[in-house]
Amino acid sequence: MTATLPPLTYGSFTTDEATQVKLYEDLLRPRLIEEKMLKQLRQGIISKWFSGIGQEAISVGCAAALNDDEYMFTMHRNLGVFTTRNVPLERLFAQWQGKPGGFTQGRDRSFHFGSQEHKIVGMISHLGPQMSLAAGVALRHKLMKEPKVSLAFTGDGGTSQGEFHEALNTAAVWKLPVLFVVENNGWGLSTPVSEQYACENLADRGVGYGMRSLVIDGNNVLEVYETVRQLAEEMRTNPEPVLLECRTFRVRGHEEASGVKYVPKDQIEAWTARDPLSNFATHLKEKGLLTGAKEKALTKKIKAEIDAGLKAAAAMPDTEGDVARELGDIYAPSTSTAPAAAPAPPATRNPQPAPGNPQPATDRRMIDAISDGLREGMRAHPDLVLMGQDIADYGGVFKITDGFMDEFGADRVRNTPLCESAIIGIGQGLSIAGGKAMVEMQFGDFVTCGFNQIVNNLAKLHYRWQQSADVTVRLPVGGGVGAGPYHSQTMEAWFTSVPGLKIVYPSNPADAKGLLLAALADPNPVLYFEHKALYRSLSGEVPAGNYHTEIGKAAVTRPGSTLSIITYGMGVHWALKAVEATGIDAEILDLRSLAPLDYDAISATVKKTNRALILHEASLTGGFGGELAAWVGEYCFEDLDAPVRRLAALDTPVPFAAALEADYMPEGRLVGAMEELVAY
Repeated sequence: MTATLPPLTYGSFTTDEATQVKLYEDLLRPRLIEEKMLKQLRQGIISKWFSGIGQEAISVGCAAALNDDEYMFTMHRNLGVFTTRNVPLERLFAQWQGKPGGFTQGRDRSFHFGSQEHKIVGMISHLGPQMSLAAGVALRHKLMKEPKVSLAFTGDGGTSQGEFHEALNTAAVWKLPVLFVVENNGWGLSTPVSEQYACENLADRGVGYGMRSLVIDGNNVLEVYETVRQLAEEMRTNPEPVLLECRTFRVRGHEEASGVKYVPKDQIEAWTARDPLSNFATHLKEKGLLTGAKEKALTKKIKAEIDAGLKAAAAMPDTEGDVARELGDIYAPSTSTAPAAAPAPPATRNPQPAPGNPQPATDRRMIDAISDGLREGMRAHPDLVLMGQDIADYGGVFKITDGFMDEFGADRVRNTPLCESAIIGIGQGLSIAGGKAMVEMQFGDFVTCGFNQIVNNLAKLHYRWQQSADVTVRLPVGGGVGAGPYHSQTMEAWFTSVPGLKIVYPSNPADAKGLLLAALADPNPVLYFEHKALYRSLSGEVPAGNYHTEIGKAAVTRPGSTLSIITYGMGVHWALKAVEATGIDAEILDLRSLAPLDYDAISATVKKTNRALILHEASLTGGFGGELAAWVGEYCFEDLDAPVRRLAALDTPVPFAAALEADYMPEGRLVGAMEELVAY
């Protein structure tokens, strides 16, 4: 950007006079709040501030142009959205002070929160995910045939993120009514735009996505307001995404501690001369719509509002620690209306029917049970949308959704681009807008491409501002099929250390269906691990209809008295085979759920046998077995007659060749480990 800039002019716009006066007030309010917050920052009352001074016209213009029931996804410098939508000042001030009267009860700071009441969803520190969430809300509007749009802000720096590409690409393919607003303020912290992108305008990228795009003056509140209002009216009638680049400038630092020494002085002076507030005030005075006296009166009125809000926030109690409260708010409350299944039969290749099961049961393969559960879930939850690569006409690479599109339609069974992160984020957006999503990773290994959305958005959302994340992510995992390093991993330990996720890992068809139905009904994010090698090799009795296997409850697959094998997934079958081969009277505890974990069942089996062998398929170091062993050693020490033993795969990637994969897997070492533990 150069230091020679055109002046702000307002003569070509048609906004009525009353609206212009209101827009001025809406510009003035965030400016006065910011000036007060900068003082509070210096006084140590708040700890951080990201200034939007000089950029208010974008936030205010966008918020004023949309309907109040349309979602907006904000960034750090969008205070004008919150004030234009009349978010109570005392709650904003309490939020910034870390008080329980804020929106996150002291759990997050600044603008990292949302408010369903005001249809505002704040950012997380990782730039980009909010764009996919906005696309998810837009998808919900389109599915419900609601004439609404959603709007997501990002900065020039955020457009370099992969999420920007994924969100825009998917929104364009699905023709979603979402407005992506780029606040191009010249700098990504200290990196100028010349070092961030090579195209002349960021809006030029819209051509590549097949979407409309345009560049406007982000300091001209009338241009922003009229452009966004017109685009929104068109998009409500003809759903499509639009990329809108708003040219502006950041006259203060990225945040106050960083300063602006790296910014040429003449740039700051030139852009200060184009200040959106003072220039618009001059325009209104020239039109006779604002006088000096009215300006002073309005300033006095807003300062009084600020003082009253600060006084109310100061009167609120400080945040106090409460461990039970904090742990209790990790998950959204879950209520189940479906019946529970009777205890599952032993997970063998030729199981017997579960005695006393009140529902009719049929012999089903593992893959059929998963498909049945998904179909029952679609019938039980009309708002449920399935998303994944090749899951529609093709039925998925494993054919689990074969025939689903014929029954439920292309709107609810959606093929996706190869955009794992965006699709998970779109699922979250669906949930925010009142829907429900199931996202299939074609192979569990590909979840790495959506890691940020899972661990930093889905997992933390309810804890931060009590917003549920009603998303189930299915993960086909596991080795034994000669698929090599990138199609054989079982990566549960990547997620078990992340509070806020529920993680299930069924070992038999009955649990596979029941846990999937429970996951789909749960308002929390659930990672559903399904072992590919069991898909067609394992059959068992599966109850008909919609039933839930309780998440967080383990099951004793085989009772015994000599030692306890604590395991899940494929490990259950290895343990059954080893018991049959050795005759050792081992109790096999199938965890079924890794988060939350059934500590009572673990304690009970260790107390019963006094020996614990922890078995899992993933590599040993850093595997979930380490956490289990630590807990048993800490809480069951006096019940142990031998050291806790872990048995897992080698600390290598999963190899391809059959002989190498056999060495990698722990199955061949299981009998020896059992015999050593019994003999200790």
